Amino acid sequence: MDRLGSKFGAHICAMILLGSVAMAAETILFEGPFEDKLAEGWRWVREDPGAWRMRDNALEIKVQPGNMWGDKNDAKNILVRDLPKVENGALTAEVTVENRPTNQYEQVNLVWYYDDSNMVKIGLELVDGEVCMVMGREENDKTRTIGKPPIGNDVSKLQLRLTARSNMLTGEYRIGGAGDWKLAGECDLPVKGDAKISIHAYQGPKDAEHWARVTAFRILQSQ
Repeated sequence: MDRLGSKFGAHICAMILLGSVAMAAETILFEGPFEDKLAEGWRWVREDPGAWRMRDNALEIKVQPGNMWGDKNDAKNILVRDLPKVENGALTAEVTVENRPTNQYEQVNLVWYYDDSNMVKIGLELVDGEVCMVMGREENDKTRTIGKPPIGNDVSKLQLRLTARSNMLTGEYRIGGAGDWKLAGECDLPVKGDAKISIHAYQGPKDAEHWARVTAFRILQSQ
């Protein structure tokens, strides 16, 4: 093998080794496939027992009227789970959500949640007739949109990811749950007490029954 080929081969080996190290450094702290019941540790805020169910290996939440954006804070079936404490590195939460929204601002989100007034959300939302990936930050009920790209009105499924490192949060998404991750945005965390991870589905229509599907939830730690 000539010197150029040797260098190229060494470069490829180094890339494979670095990729293997990166994968090995990622630890799954919790993995919760939604099957016949919710795993221990989940709890509901303003539970409406008749408006959520476990079906076909998914958690389904009825998208009811109500809101969490701003100071109204009356959405039902807010699903919450405590996040583990991570002293070093990054903490990531991932989930796949599905819905076909028809109502203005109808949405299903993955949320870095402190309480009803302090959070960062990322999700699938209908805005002015367009299905969008929306990332938003809320602190003391004051809201700020981080990103709102249209993703196509035929899209009904998104894989969502939020990663916290120190006091910063990065949001990413994959359309249809495949392909490369796309950056949704970054922001500082509206810290108020201990962080939780949450699933929200709200601003649903009054005259139709929509059920958002939630699958493939997990929490990971990385360096």
